[in-house]
Amino acid sequence: MPLTDVQIKQTNPQDKDLWLSDEKGLRLLVKTNGSKYWRLKYRFQGKQKTLAVGVYPEVSLKEARIMVADARQLLKNNIDPSTYKKEQKLTNDVDNEMLFSTIALDWWQKQKGKWKEDHASRVWTRLNDNALSKIGARPINELRPQEIIAVVQHIEKRGALDVAQRVLQDIGRVCRYAVQTGLLVINPASDLSGVLTQRISEHRASLPRAELAQFLKDLNGYTGQGRLLTKLAIELLIYSFVRPGELLGARWDEFDLVENIWRIPAGRMKMKTDHIVPLSDQAIDTLNMIKPISGRFEFLFPSERDRFKRMSDNTMRMAIFRLGYDGNTVGKSKVNPHGFRATASSILNESGFNPDAIERQLSHMERNGVRAAYTHHARYLEERREMMQWWADYLTSQRTGGKVTPIFTKRA
Repeated sequence: MPLTDVQIKQTNPQDKDLWLSDEKGLRLLVKTNGSKYWRLKYRFQGKQKTLAVGVYPEVSLKEARIMVADARQLLKNNIDPSTYKKEQKLTNDVDNEMLFSTIALDWWQKQKGKWKEDHASRVWTRLNDNALSKIGARPINELRPQEIIAVVQHIEKRGALDVAQRVLQDIGRVCRYAVQTGLLVINPASDLSGVLTQRISEHRASLPRAELAQFLKDLNGYTGQGRLLTKLAIELLIYSFVRPGELLGARWDEFDLVENIWRIPAGRMKMKTDHIVPLSDQAIDTLNMIKPISGRFEFLFPSERDRFKRMSDNTMRMAIFRLGYDGNTVGKSKVNPHGFRATASSILNESGFNPDAIERQLSHMERNGVRAAYTHHARYLEERREMMQWWADYLTSQRTGGKVTPIFTKRA
């Protein structure tokens, strides 16, 4: 007698496996743990065989009977349903391997070890949120330039020009990876550089030397909406002229106040090499002011909202803008936190310091491979100690109106 949905639902597990028969060879296996599996019993070329049809209730009684009818049609055509199912699975697996989403994930997993963790996360989130929802299910060998253009222009329409440009680059890199692995012959994103509106490039605004003194005085008197910790972060950023992300990710265990150096591990550096920052007397004084505020936390500059996370990248920028250095105040230039690196580099070069020592302190890597291998994170360390103290003294003189004599060191 055929099964009914009510009968299936009311059948409880027993001490041993239980079989319920339907019709045309369809049976339901009820396991002792309560799981229920559809099975089709059939004969092919004189041999008794069983086909796994699905799991109840994901596959309903009605759906199971339809699948049995399909299997019997295969048998009429002298095709083994079990063999056919395995072949279909292989085909589907191959199809899945060709999906843009599958290849994008494979590319990202191979690349992420070369990146900082937060950067790798941003790349995947950007790609996932903006591209995979549109073209993730497309076989990459069927992807056309017009589809990619539609994806990035949709992002552009919401005003996110930078995101659109980066997503286009990400898609291009995924497709290039597919070419390199033999899944594609031609990269469909290779000639699309002109499809987006070009934003006028805005370089990271640096502080002109002529405005440095006033900026330091403004910063010294800063009591606005920001915290004292924000002011001290900007102060240490100027003394050390590291990249803003390297500063905001600083942890207390990176500082050696016996040798007066800050060792930034390779994993936090853009160039993936350890970096040493000699600490001037003024930088040490700033650290001593920071210590009572955040010394009990991991980060020197923890977030106000979550002390176990670092300060936002935007915090220093907004504080600088509040001082009037936003490009809208007469007599004051627009200043970006990253721009202090250019300010320091310019002044130190003009003051006669060894350009190689300056580049090393900026953590710029040599383009020449042989020379890069020779360049060590501690190279020119004593020169750099002298230079960093001179720089801090120069900043003090700018703030107070004193003078510091330029030092001309021997050029390498």
